[in-house]
Amino acid sequence: MNEPLQVTTGSAGVFNKLRDSIVNGHYSYNERLPSERDLANRYKAARGTIRCALEQLEQASLVHRKFGSGTFVTYKNDFYHEDIAEETSPLELIETRLAIEPYMVKLVVLNASNRDLNRLEEVLEQAGNTDQDPEAFSNADEAFHLMLATCSQNPLLTWIYQRINNIRSHNQWSARKTNILTPQKIRAYNAQHRQLLQAIRQRDQVKASDIISSHLQQARRDITGVE
Repeated sequence: MNEPLQVTTGSAGVFNKLRDSIVNGHYSYNERLPSERDLANRYKAARGTIRCALEQLEQASLVHRKFGSGTFVTYKNDFYHEDIAEETSPLELIETRLAIEPYMVKLVVLNASNRDLNRLEEVLEQAGNTDQDPEAFSNADEAFHLMLATCSQNPLLTWIYQRINNIRSHNQWSARKTNILTPQKIRAYNAQHRQLLQAIRQRDQVKASDIISSHLQQARRDITGVE
């Protein structure tokens, strides 16, 4: 199935575009993705960027790469996320994340390899220059938190977080991005992400959990407008 030509930057941007195409059924289960060359032309990106995005998709259990054969979709869209997305408010979404992510980052501290953390840092770097672009930041932010789930080495958590990102992409959240994600807020969120990665690299479970809790509590205040 052909996608329209798109211009995007960075592996996180390509990752998010391909993830959305897979989750939304543009590419079906067991379908072969276009070649790296075709994807590079389609997204106007370097092949190294495409390769990194494909690695991230594989880490997120969305695809499987077969040497000499290509990259095949392993995601089965058997979850009716549109209904639950309609019923879930942005506040309920943050509350769900608060219930999951503090323990999730503890698993990252325990289980992530240095290679995993290098990939996490690569994804984080994609958010570094997005303070004037709420949409680009939101895409990079989703990729960062999904990569956190992947680094936990718990496939069920990765699956759950894929669904969380599906809801984060819903119109209820999209309509609030411009108002909430000011340049100042984006810079603050990025600083918290960097602090979180540093705590994870230090293998400090308590500090990492505290940082993600504080990060999500701030997001909750930003959504509700209550300090």
